[in-house]
Amino acid sequence: MPKKIFKKRKSQVSLPLIFGGLLLLGIAFVFSLHLLSNSTTRSDDQTEKLTHQEFIDKLAPHAKELQQGYGILPSIILGQAILESNWGQSQLASQYNNLFGIKASENQNKVSLETKEYVNEQWITIQGDFRVYSSWDESLDDHTMLFVNGTNWNPQLYADVLTAANYQAAAQALQTAGYATDPDYASKIIEVIKTYNLEQYDH
Repeated sequence: MPKKIFKKRKSQVSLPLIFGGLLLLGIAFVFSLHLLSNSTTRSDDQTEKLTHQEFIDKLAPHAKELQQGYGILPSIILGQAILESNWGQSQLASQYNNLFGIKASENQNKVSLETKEYVNEQWITIQGDFRVYSSWDESLDDHTMLFVNGTNWNPQLYADVLTAANYQAAAQALQTAGYATDPDYASKIIEVIKTYNLEQYDH
């Protein structure tokens, strides 16, 4: 019986098709990386594009909710947020959602950054540990609870901020309580509130 001769079949896939497929895969991979990059930086881009009024509009609704729950004036919340975070543009606010420069204790999620403080009648740069938040709303909540609960050494430290009849008195109470070392802190908050008519959110 004669032997069967098996001939190898020629490959039906040409080299140009292989290269074309690899090229498409490469393009798809680069495109997916681009989308991933955009998604991770989207919140920062949105923060950068906020106008002053958009920044106020973003925070005002939650600030009014906090007033209803705890009595803190929205104008104070907004004024401090503007002053402390430079309209949400500071590194602490834009990357770590801390709008008020609130310091962190040992067991809290924190980041160490340089900050300026007024000591012995001059500005100095120090390294400080600051709270890290998941959102600006969480930052607003913690800011309000600081006023409600005070500190470990003085639970009533910010009581006068909550009971103030107007933003001028609340701003002065903040400075008296030592919220910031800036000797002009109260006047700066008052000026921001006046300039952007933030008192309208108190009613």
